[in-house]
Amino acid sequence: RLLRREPPSVGRFPDVPRHQRIACPIYVIAMANFDAQMEALLAGSDVAPSQWNDYYKSMQPQVFTQSAKEDVATPDLIRNASPAEIVELALRYEGKSSSLTSTGALCCSSGAKTGRSPKDKRIVQSPESADNVWWGPVNIPLSEQSFMINRERAVDYLRTRERLFVVDAFAGHDKDHRIRIRIICSRAYHALFMRNMLIPAVGDELKDFVPDFVIYNAGTFPANRYVDGMTSSCSVDLNLERGEMIILGTQYAGEMKKGVLTLMMYLMPLRGQLCLHSSANEDPQTKAATLFFGLSGTGKTTLSADPNRNLIGDDEHVWTDKGIFNVEGGCYAKCAGLSKENEPEIFDAVRFGAVVENVIMDADRVVQYDDTSVTENTRCAYPLGFIPNALAEAKGGHPTNVILLTCDATGVLPLVSKLSREQVIYHFVSGFTSKMVGTEMGITEPVAAFSSCYGEPFLMWHPLKYANMLADKLEHHASDAWLLNTGWIGSSGKRCPLRFTRAIVDAIHAGTLKKVEYATEPVFGLSYPTTCPNVPSEILNPANNWEDAEALLAAQSKLVEQFTANFERKGFKDAVSADVLAQAPKMPDGKAVSPRRATGGAAA
Repeated sequence: RLLRREPPSVGRFPDVPRHQRIACPIYVIAMANFDAQMEALLAGSDVAPSQWNDYYKSMQPQVFTQSAKEDVATPDLIRNASPAEIVELALRYEGKSSSLTSTGALCCSSGAKTGRSPKDKRIVQSPESADNVWWGPVNIPLSEQSFMINRERAVDYLRTRERLFVVDAFAGHDKDHRIRIRIICSRAYHALFMRNMLIPAVGDELKDFVPDFVIYNAGTFPANRYVDGMTSSCSVDLNLERGEMIILGTQYAGEMKKGVLTLMMYLMPLRGQLCLHSSANEDPQTKAATLFFGLSGTGKTTLSADPNRNLIGDDEHVWTDKGIFNVEGGCYAKCAGLSKENEPEIFDAVRFGAVVENVIMDADRVVQYDDTSVTENTRCAYPLGFIPNALAEAKGGHPTNVILLTCDATGVLPLVSKLSREQVIYHFVSGFTSKMVGTEMGITEPVAAFSSCYGEPFLMWHPLKYANMLADKLEHHASDAWLLNTGWIGSSGKRCPLRFTRAIVDAIHAGTLKKVEYATEPVFGLSYPTTCPNVPSEILNPANNWEDAEALLAAQSKLVEQFTANFERKGFKDAVSADVLAQAPKMPDGKAVSPRRATGGAAA
């Protein structure tokens, strides 16, 4: 309708009364730049967002001839619609895969893909960025030709839809560093998801909005497997030079969110700023901030949603010369096992305006959070404002504490350790946690997993670039660093109770934990506190949690081998300094030993 220059009251929704069509802003689009940008796109233009300003200055009206316009499909364009409007359209046109929960959240199915497809992610190998990117299994190169074929396939599919959703928004709460993002998609579910996850442009921000980066989500249409570089019908392609991302063959909304993170992981270090896969919160009185790093299931979202602290964000942040800021405008929380008792803030966020993915509901539309028959990876996306103590301007000062989260299912690591600079680098680039039984087919015992910087699938530069930047900032701002284990207590087969983990975090925030006596774990050389308020002292020493010394020795030996193999496999052994390499775990004299007690107060 926009491209046909028809009055706002003319549309494709005959079931909507004419007076409602005129009054409802969803049908009124009158933005000059947006008009030209979308007309060019739907007419088949391959102009990159980075070239749009110069292109439109020289573009003449006769660029698109009348005959060309007649051959171009003209879907209805729904730009920056409200949550209510998006939900209405989701229920009207996506009824088979979208419905409402008992609390009003939009419940959606992402189809066959219920998680990201990292093996199908591709980065266009261009001269401008080739020397910066960490090429390998994380960043698989793609030719410009293959990208443009996929781009044309995505755009051709999108312009055959009856309606397209366009979300214009920002990545980043700091206006000095934010990036303008445009999402073009055919599913209402995807539009509401990204409206929640980014910071929507409003008012005058929309008038001259020219995106730095465009996501073409044609995920309901498969990739052509015969295009060079494709290995399946799914493809997620990022072109840094063009500022574009193509999604084919997957409806999982998290691909868009993590695509923005991947972009920020490249751009921010290029500009001297540190982008981190982390959550953050702050003390409401002192404004002291804490960063939490961790992979899925380690507690990053749960621990940052602290009722006694202000939430800055739950997943993506940038540490600048001024402090930290949240990249996103919302949160993306795991739903498996969610309860009001353990996570009240997140539980209450599942309401109208939120999106829940791949969950099971009973006959009364009540979400069954313990039912993971569709996937273990059930999720909810909601705006930051749904958390009562979230900061509207999601920024904070330089962190006082940085906490690396691991879920150690071997029961070997201490529940909490204080880290030196060299240990921060070693453990940050290692990124150790565990995959648990039942989360993937074939896993019958916990499996060690290593994800550099606690976000390896999203890294663009070599991990040591991020690790050294982090260590420099910690040193410059005199921030304390901790390794917090939210996994198993020794050989018990039971995970550390959340109340103990929260008590440890509270002691870190209060400053009391670094003032107690410390001992040293002999294999990893980690300094751990011998006491902590509201935590049984005996469980702080990992050796106390094993009845069988031989079993402990075997578990330690196996984990040491896995750490060593990971460091060698990724080439870190030859890339780090001798001081960092010295932090690698070692079996002393071939057997497990009792910990030695530190002689003087807090760990160095």
